[in-house]
Amino acid sequence: MDRGLAALVLALLAVLAGCAGVPAPDAGTGGAVADSDGTPTAVDDGVRVTVVRVVDGDTMEIRYRNGTADTVRLLGVDTPEVHSANTPDEFEGIPETAAGERCLRRYGERASAFATERLANETVVLRFDAESDRRGYYGRLLGYLVVDGENFNRLLLTEGLARVYDSRFAERERFYEAESTAREAGTGLWACATDTAAGTTTTPTSGAGSADGRLRVVEVNADAPGDDNENPNGEYVVLENAGDERFDLSGWRVTDEAGHAYTFGDVTLDPGERVTLYTGSGSDTTGSVYWGRSSAVWNNGGDTVTVRAPDGDVVARRSY
Repeated sequence: MDRGLAALVLALLAVLAGCAGVPAPDAGTGGAVADSDGTPTAVDDGVRVTVVRVVDGDTMEIRYRNGTADTVRLLGVDTPEVHSANTPDEFEGIPETAAGERCLRRYGERASAFATERLANETVVLRFDAESDRRGYYGRLLGYLVVDGENFNRLLLTEGLARVYDSRFAERERFYEAESTAREAGTGLWACATDTAAGTTTTPTSGAGSADGRLRVVEVNADAPGDDNENPNGEYVVLENAGDERFDLSGWRVTDEAGHAYTFGDVTLDPGERVTLYTGSGSDTTGSVYWGRSSAVWNNGGDTVTVRAPDGDVVARRSY
């Protein structure tokens, strides 16, 4: 083959490689993926993918822009099982009892629901970790999924829906910090350490639930009379200013485990004063505000009420 022909062949191969549009998952940290118009879609050493199926809380099936499919096992986290039996001794402090196992399964189902709510059919960024293997024992990709700029793996830990899976990865220390914070607060599955009557609904009326002492969740009425979805105002959450100064709730958010969020308007509480957040619609007053939803939010079988400041810091949290 003469030099001119060889050069032409090499040029054609380069063009074909560029048209492939998908990086080899085992080559490099990210790789640029091109849309049909040739626009790169690689983002900060990651690659854009679509989550086409949530298998469970820590495993997702993805699709690249050219239609190639793969499976991602979220790196560094482990959610309770929903397709097989749980082993409570893998989760620090959870009783090795039938009740402990049932409680974990309940939170495994919540983790799956949370992942479905946040990721299903969404285009997200898949990132790999330089300190971790690219694929795990079963041939699945090991990586982080980033949605709306947030590391979803770490979010599972923050919400108490997973434990750290001890392995080698760069985010290991930060992940353990998130797990420790959730465990100490009894958030999510860590409530199984003290409340293992799986499937029951408790309605706290006073006391705990505060993360920093200023605000606390004093009552959760999750089970509305009749059909919850037909009576959204029958479920509500009561918050109390537990501090010594006036508390401005403007811009603060209340969320459930599935990611539904309510943002307070102009609401200020004096010390000891309470405000009730109803799920349905109505006219806001000094002590009552309305989410404006047409269906229920709070799960009768258990959920977590989280209150965040405008900067995202958790100020109050209560699981039931």
